[in-house]
Amino acid sequence: MPVDQSVFKAYDVRGTYPDQMNEELAYKIGRAITVFLSEESGKPASELSIAVGRDMRLSAPDMMDAYVSGITDGGADVLSIGQVGTEVLYWIVNHRGLDGGAMITASHNPAAYTGAKLVRAKSLPLSGDSGIGEIRDLVVADDFADVDAPGVVVEEDVMAEFQLHALGFIDPEAVKPIKVVADGGNGMAGPMVGPVLDELPVVDLKTFYWTPDGNFPDHEPNPLLPENREFIIETVKSEGAQLGIAWDGDADRCFFIDEHGRFVDGDFLTAMLAESLLKKFPGETILYDVRASRAVADTVLRAGGRPVINRVGHAFFKARMHENGALFGGEVSGHYYFRDFGCIDSGTLPALLILELIGETGRTMGEMLDEYRSKYFITGEINSTVDDAQAVMDAIEAKYSDGEIMKLDGINVDFEDWHFNVRASNTEPLLRLNLEAFDEATMEARRDELLALIRA
Repeated sequence: MPVDQSVFKAYDVRGTYPDQMNEELAYKIGRAITVFLSEESGKPASELSIAVGRDMRLSAPDMMDAYVSGITDGGADVLSIGQVGTEVLYWIVNHRGLDGGAMITASHNPAAYTGAKLVRAKSLPLSGDSGIGEIRDLVVADDFADVDAPGVVVEEDVMAEFQLHALGFIDPEAVKPIKVVADGGNGMAGPMVGPVLDELPVVDLKTFYWTPDGNFPDHEPNPLLPENREFIIETVKSEGAQLGIAWDGDADRCFFIDEHGRFVDGDFLTAMLAESLLKKFPGETILYDVRASRAVADTVLRAGGRPVINRVGHAFFKARMHENGALFGGEVSGHYYFRDFGCIDSGTLPALLILELIGETGRTMGEMLDEYRSKYFITGEINSTVDDAQAVMDAIEAKYSDGEIMKLDGINVDFEDWHFNVRASNTEPLLRLNLEAFDEATMEARRDELLALIRA
């Protein structure tokens, strides 16, 4: 079977099963991971220890076996941790000082997909900028040397160790009685986060789609899509709950619904989490992405922290956090990173920290959200298909040359009373617009103005 090179993405390896990705390809990727990590670290393959875990997708058990076989046939040892959420794999690689890891998951994609998220030591991700291309080239060449002896596989259940560590990030006594609706999307949230939340007996937890099921019989495990949030929004209202929490398929992202059934935007949640963490760790650095509302920087400064803007993408966030020791990082897309959790993105810690914050302040999520919504008017991300992304970006830069321009990731243009970011998609002919103003009329007018230019 020829290799479909399109499965090697900017941040992972991903495609449909079995036409784009199958066990034969997984085996070769396993071999390639071992070669790459050996060359990068300068260690012989026989000295490498690589963790492998999987999600609940129907293809995941067989695909995991193939990855493991490829890694061990390449001479490296494997710590096999079974069915886990992605952050458990990330956490164990960092926590145990392993040389790398492979999480067999297609994250939030529909049931037909499979994939793998690959990391090196410290759970720093392999990406299109570093690692994924090299893995692709090794797979395409398919010229793997024989090894003296295969590696060994050690199976271990690390979930309880992970859950105990996660619970240590909050003061459970600070959590007050609250009714919460939880939507696991038939993904990994139920077994990963469920036992942690069960340690908070004052939380009246109503769980739905809590059992992993790779058929996804209820809805796709992607809460960023409005149609996949309809159930939890209606259930928060009908149950009279104070909070709703939904996770994506591999549970490394969680999303919140306030008591009125309103979705909580990722930049506003970043601001809330940053303020909460800065009370415990004053003066620390907080990372936020180029798309974010000014609410994040304003909140961090008010709380005595140091806000630092960053490129979009978990590879860039994790590397920057390791470099500058940032306490916390948040992306609009729902990825939240914690220095004292190995700088990994977590879908467990935000849920715990928000429950703690509500308990400590005595305020509802809606009340905290209203503070931001009354001052910061954001469009959310708006995608437009374009034929020539660079030509459109050049036109935008020319039209708004009187603003303060930054090109850290796409183009940011700042004016006193509004600002925006436009970025090209890594994988599709799309431009992504995020815009904010400080009154609704200006936001809508500037949004329409930008979209007319982009879509002309």
